[in-house]
Amino acid sequence: MSARYDCADTQQRDEGLIAAASAVQEGQLVVLPTDTVYGLGADAFNPKAVTDLLAAKGRGRNMPPPVLVGSVRAAAALTESLGAFGQDLIDEFWPGPLTLVFRASPTLMWDLGDTLGTVAVRMPLHPIALDLLRRTGPMAVSSANRHSLPAATTADEAQTQLGDAISVYLDGGPCADNVPSTILDLTGTVPRLLRAGALSVDDLRKVVPVIDLPAASGAEPELSPADRRAAAAIAAANAANAADAANDGKPDDPADNPEPGD
Repeated sequence: MSARYDCADTQQRDEGLIAAASAVQEGQLVVLPTDTVYGLGADAFNPKAVTDLLAAKGRGRNMPPPVLVGSVRAAAALTESLGAFGQDLIDEFWPGPLTLVFRASPTLMWDLGDTLGTVAVRMPLHPIALDLLRRTGPMAVSSANRHSLPAATTADEAQTQLGDAISVYLDGGPCADNVPSTILDLTGTVPRLLRAGALSVDDLRKVVPVIDLPAASGAEPELSPADRRAAAAIAAANAANAADAANDGKPDDPADNPEPGD
C-alpha cells in the first residue's frame, strides 16, 4: 500500500521526506516533484531497485535512467571527468533543467542498465527534490509515467499510472511546466545535443559556442537557422578531419614527405 504526503503541509512534508528517504534506503521506489516533471526514483547504487524502477515504467535495460544529485560535489564523484565544458555548464545552469552526460567513474559499483560507461546527471531546481537527495545521496530518477504515456505533472497523474508499485508519493503540487530537461552529451570532443528541452540551444551557446545538433527529422524539433549553420560547420570540419586522416602518410608532393628525423 502506497503512502502519500501533501508537502504543502509542513508536518506532512517533514514526515514525507523521512518516509521517502527510508524507502529509498530500503530499496523501494518513490515519486517526487522536480522542476520539470514528476520523477520516479530509486537508490542509484541498488541494482534491484533500479531494475524495479525500469519494470514499473515498462522499460528495458537499454533505456537506463539518469541520476539526480543534491550537490555538485556528488555529481563530480560520479564522473571520470567533467571535461572541458562541464564545470562551466554546471556553474551557469545548475540547479536547473539541464542533464549532462559524462563518462562514469570506473570505480562506481552500480548497475543502471546498458549505459556504455556513461552517466546522465542533473541537479534539479526544486526544494523537495533537493532536500530528499541530500538525505539519500544520488538517485536514479526517470519521469514518473509508464513508458510511452505522458510524463506526470501532478502526483495524481503519477499515482494513476504507477499505482502501488511505489512506496511513497511526495505531492508537491502541479509542476510549473511539463517540458523535460535538455540533455547534452559531453563525452566527445564537441558537446552534442541529445534532447531539446527546457533550455534552448541559444541558452547553451552562452557557455558552449559550438554544439553538435541532431539531424533534422520528423521526430526532432525544427532547427533554427543558427543551429543549422552550426551543424553545417561541424559537418564540414568532420569532413576535413576525415580527409586529413586519409592523406596521412600518402602525400601528393614529395616536399610533404620529410626524411626521418626532420
